[in-house]
Order: sequence, then structure tokens, then C-alpha cells
Amino acid sequence: MSRGNIYEYIHLRDENGKFVELPFLEIDEELWNSEMTRLTLFIDPGRIKRGVRPLEEIGAVFQAGRKYSLIIDREWKDAEGNHLKKAYAKIFKVGPPLREPLETTKWKINPPSANSLRPLSIRFPAPLDHALAQRMIQVSDSDSHNISGRTSLAEEERQWSFVPETPWKRGMYRIVIDTALEDLAGNNIGKPFEVDLFEDIDRALRKNSVSIDFQIR
Repeated sequence: MSRGNIYEYIHLRDENGKFVELPFLEIDEELWNSEMTRLTLFIDPGRIKRGVRPLEEIGAVFQAGRKYSLIIDREWKDAEGNHLKKAYAKIFKVGPPLREPLETTKWKINPPSANSLRPLSIRFPAPLDHALAQRMIQVSDSDSHNISGRTSLAEEERQWSFVPETPWKRGMYRIVIDTALEDLAGNNIGKPFEVDLFEDIDRALRKNSVSIDFQIR
């Protein structure tokens, strides 16, 4: 797709047909992947966090239980300057708010068997951000050397799998997770998106990564 003025072509509409006012965090640095095929949009944090002025004055972007449409205008041009063939609309329903930090103790690890190329899999209690989960979960051996392989996500980002380039050997391994990993509501490991500034934050959780050990037999 083409870069520039993206917010002119992307809209949110509620179930009553009314467009949501200024729903996105409009930043000059558009968050594209290197191929310009994936764009990341952030809902304005001021319309999410309780106790801040935009939420109190304008209101929340989403209301739990209601349906919304993501609208892409036909006038948006691709990388070659062509308009889209037609406008696009994706209808979705909003669930309840998620305000708890991610807890890796709730993840279910399914180790593969030795001398195989079977995948290591992790089952999450709730979906994670797809792009972040692809690159923020790594596997290392007992000597902290990263294992080369291929990752994938399935079951609506509730299951992560890793297939190594060479067969698994018996021994101890470690899953290393960047604490910047997010769920769909922006909660990180050990820190919720909506932090109460009037409460103390456990500084012990402010580290770059956490790990989970597992054994292959």
C-alpha cells in the first residue's frame, strides 16, 4: 500500500451507523512492516484509560457488547497509485475490557519428544498480539544459545508453535519471553496497560525478559 494520510481512509462506525470520533492515535510515523502489507493502528490511549480527560470528555471508543465496523475507503491507493477495487468493511463485536497483566504461569507448555522435529507448543489463556508473539518468544538451550527454527500461531493467536531446524536433543531448554509482549488490549507481562499512577508499581517486574524452563526426554 501507499504511505501517507492513512487516517483519511480508515474509519470506525458503530452499530447505529455513526462514525466514531477520532478513534486512533494519529502519529506521523506510520507503523508499517517492511513490505508495506501490514499496518498497525493504535486506539487512542486517552480514550481507554480511566481517569484521563479525553475519555471523560469525548467518551470511550468502544462499548462492550456492541458491534462496530472497520471501514477502509476505496480512495486509498496501493503502492502503484491505484485505488482499491471497492471499499472494505469488517464487522466485529467488542468483548469485556482486559485490565490484567500477562502471567506466564498460566501458559501451558507442551514439549516435543527427543530426536524429532515435532513442534514445541504453548497454549495461552487468551489471544496475544500476533506480530509481537512471532518475534518476542525465543527458545534457547541450557547454555543460553538460541535455537534456530520457525514459529507460527494458530487458534486465533491462542497457540504458539516452534519447529526447530534440526531435531531436538534430550536435555533442558528455556523459553525466553520479552516482557514487552502484549495481549490484544496492550497489557504486558507483569504490567497492565491501564496502570494506576496512584499505586506503587513493583519495580522488580521491570526487566527485559522472563523465562520458562522445560525438559525434552
